[in-house]
Amino acid sequence: MGMITTMDTTITTTGTAMAEAVADAAGVYRLMTWLTASFPVGAFSYSHGLEWGVEDGTIRTVEALVAWVDDLLTLGSGWNDAVLAAAAWRASAANNWTGLAEVAELAAALTPTAERRLESLSQGRAFAAAIASAWPCAAVDRLKAMGGDLAYPVAVGAVAAGHGLGLPATLLGYLHGFVGNLVSAALRLVPLGQTDGQRALARAEPLVLATAARAALSTLDDLGGAAWVADIASMNHETQYTRLFRS
Repeated sequence: MGMITTMDTTITTTGTAMAEAVADAAGVYRLMTWLTASFPVGAFSYSHGLEWGVEDGTIRTVEALVAWVDDLLTLGSGWNDAVLAAAAWRASAANNWTGLAEVAELAAALTPTAERRLESLSQGRAFAAAIASAWPCAAVDRLKAMGGDLAYPVAVGAVAAGHGLGLPATLLGYLHGFVGNLVSAALRLVPLGQTDGQRALARAEPLVLATAARAALSTLDDLGGAAWVADIASMNHETQYTRLFRS
């Protein structure tokens, strides 16, 4: 009987672990679906100011592209988006809808240029609309009911919490999509080859992981940046004569 009991316990433990693994995999599946270029938020039409960086000669090589991305993740919009996504995730997970509205208002106010504002708010609303249609949850219902401006990282953080997805995975997925879109834009603009794009993504991986881990422990007091060149590039892009991208 002891052997049977032990075997039953082992089977139960294994079954529980398998169920948890499947649940985690389902979460990864959702993040992969939501944060890839095929999700209908129009990410492919924005370069986040990178198009001007190519125009003025700042970004012409893989090394320059990686440096640009690193600065955004460490000192600029990549970092701030991760902090805002984390704050939105916590508010949504706690059903703190007043707090979520405050994060959304702050995120919209912090966009430094007209085109960055267009980029973030357009994608935020498009993301919420697509989620409501195909992946409904209480959090996205709240976002729609709030009205007003909705920045992309706030929408992603709130919806991920509403679907029970973990904060570290959410931040990692968001930042992977952020970097992937920049690299995709660079491939069309510099031009760089597909292999160069893979090199850039590979070199960005350690910093993406570190930024996600750091942002998971952040508060709104950690918002701030010093990526002035990227901000100025976004401002200059507004009047750039020939453009492929909306930002």
